Amino acid sequence: MLLAIDVGNTNCVFALHDGTRVLGEWRCRTERQRTADEYFVWLKQLMEHEGITATVTGVIISSVVPQVVFNLRVLSDRYFHTRPLVVGKPEVDLGIAVRVDPDTTVGADRLVNTVGAHDRYGGDLIVVDFGTATTFDVVGSDGAYEGGVIAPGVNLSLKALSEAAAALPYIDVTRPAHVVGTNTRACMQSGIFWGYVGLIEGLCARIAAERGRKMRVIGTGGLSTLFDQGTGIFDNIDTSLTIHGLVLIHARNKQKDG
Repeated sequence: MLLAIDVGNTNCVFALHDGTRVLGEWRCRTERQRTADEYFVWLKQLMEHEGITATVTGVIISSVVPQVVFNLRVLSDRYFHTRPLVVGKPEVDLGIAVRVDPDTTVGADRLVNTVGAHDRYGGDLIVVDFGTATTFDVVGSDGAYEGGVIAPGVNLSLKALSEAAAALPYIDVTRPAHVVGTNTRACMQSGIFWGYVGLIEGLCARIAAERGRKMRVIGTGGLSTLFDQGTGIFDNIDTSLTIHGLVLIHARNKQKDG
C-alpha cells in the first residue's frame, strides 16, 4: 500500500493507493510544527473510520514547504518502517526532462503534475493548478517540463483585497449571478470570478500563440471545477492529477530499485 503525500502551502493531501486505485484521501492544514506522532494519530483514526486496515509499505512525498518534510520522513521511518521517496531529491527519477534556466528550482508539485498529465493526456499541454498560487505549466510533446507562469492564487487575492481595503469584507469564491454587481459583495465576487476567468483565458491563449500550436488545457486543484463553470478553455478537469503523478513516480523508482 502506497501513502502519497502532497504538501502545499495551505493544505497537505494524504492518499492511500493500492496499486490500482485510491482507497482514501484526506486533507489537513499545512503546519510546520506538526509532529510525526500527530500525523500518525490523525491518519490512523481516519483510516479506521473508513475501515481501511491495509499496511503502508511505501511512502512518497511532494512538498513546496521544506520545513514539513523532516517530520514526514520521521512518520515514514517510525510508523511505516520505510524510507520515503522525496520528489526533488537527486536520487528520485521523474522520467521527464526539465527544460528551464540553469540553477532554477521548479516546485515539486509542478513537476509531479507534469508527469501525471503527460501520462493521461499526452504532450503539448497547459496545466492550470489552482492552489495558493495559480500556476500555468507547459508540458512538451515529449512530456518534458518546459516552463510556465505563476500568478497570485484566488484566495490569496481575496485575502489581500479585504486586508488592504478596510471597507471591503472577506468573501467566498463563487460564480456571481451577473457580471455587473449591485452591491459590494456582488461586485467583489464578479471581480474575482470573472477576473480570474479572463486571466486563465488570456494566459492560455498567449502561451499557445507563443508556442505556435494548439495546446490542450488541463485544470486541477480545488477551485478548478468552479472556474470550469465560467469558461470553455479547459479540455479536462482532473483533481487527482498530483496524486496520480506521485503514484507513477513511485512505481518508476520502485521498478528501478527492484
